[in-house]
Amino acid sequence: MQLAHPAMRRGDAPPHPGRRRPSRGLLGDGMTDPLLRIEALGKTFDAVGRLPFGRRTAGVRAVDDVSFTVARGETLAVVGESGCGKSTLGRLLLRLIEPTDGRVFFEGRDLGTLSAGEMRGVRRHAQMVFQDPYGSLSPRRTVAQIVAEPLEVLGPAGGRRAMRDRVAELLTQVGLPPAAMDRLPRSFSGGQRQRIGIARAIAAGPSFIVADEPVSALDVSVQAQIVNLLQDLQAAKGFSYLFIAHDLAVVRHIADRVMVMYLGRVVEIGAKRQVYAAPQHPYTQALLSAVPQPDPDAPRRRIVQEGDVPSPARVPPGCSFHTRCPIAQPICR
Repeated sequence: MQLAHPAMRRGDAPPHPGRRRPSRGLLGDGMTDPLLRIEALGKTFDAVGRLPFGRRTAGVRAVDDVSFTVARGETLAVVGESGCGKSTLGRLLLRLIEPTDGRVFFEGRDLGTLSAGEMRGVRRHAQMVFQDPYGSLSPRRTVAQIVAEPLEVLGPAGGRRAMRDRVAELLTQVGLPPAAMDRLPRSFSGGQRQRIGIARAIAAGPSFIVADEPVSALDVSVQAQIVNLLQDLQAAKGFSYLFIAHDLAVVRHIADRVMVMYLGRVVEIGAKRQVYAAPQHPYTQALLSAVPQPDPDAPRRRIVQEGDVPSPARVPPGCSFHTRCPIAQPICR
């Protein structure tokens, strides 16, 4: 169930002095239509193997009946435990994998009805930043080749000089020197590699970016730099982000709205200020209670979740969280 309304926050303090957020239109106020609209999206993966006596194993329902919108210039953060379907959802939105059911509308177009050629045009406007800055860059290609790849695939490449000038411009935008373009990824740190991945993602001028845990593999100090970079680029270019994360402290800095997932389902969605100040779902309350506090003496109530996360191949009936919920009632089952 979705507990909180999808209104976006306004007036939140920026992460550091001087950072300006892009203007945003509220959904439903007549100012703008959503950039992205998801309707009852689902994905079931066929499980590998067979049970005794020839019975097939059940499929894994990774994403189950998920619906939401993303406004232009908005950052919607998706949070939840590992295996809850966050990354699968991000790939479904870009049709990197095909959904089992449901629909994805991007700028009013149903992506499920588009041909491969038409999807190539869409991907100019929708890109992805991957979680692993080490595995997502080809070790055999120079930075210039990596960053220029979307330009070569999605549109006219132009002359060699024009391409190098564009790569130099992109590297400057993400905080790397243009001289880096002739080096291989192995000569860069994890944070620098993620900057290269971001440069590749913004090369074609997208309006929507899926950031799949882009800072989870980085040191804490580097995480802050990458988050600030993403916000600066958003302020300058008006990107919309689907920001996938499990670190609620990071989400608090970058998100406009927060969507909480558990076992492939959305259990709560709402404005960031609402969700952090008054979480409605017991799972959201448990997640927020585990966030470290700067003041160890500050009063807080730690909610300990009992039991293990059920298998996605055998999701409990009713509310999927009832097997671990401290306030579960018979109706929840």
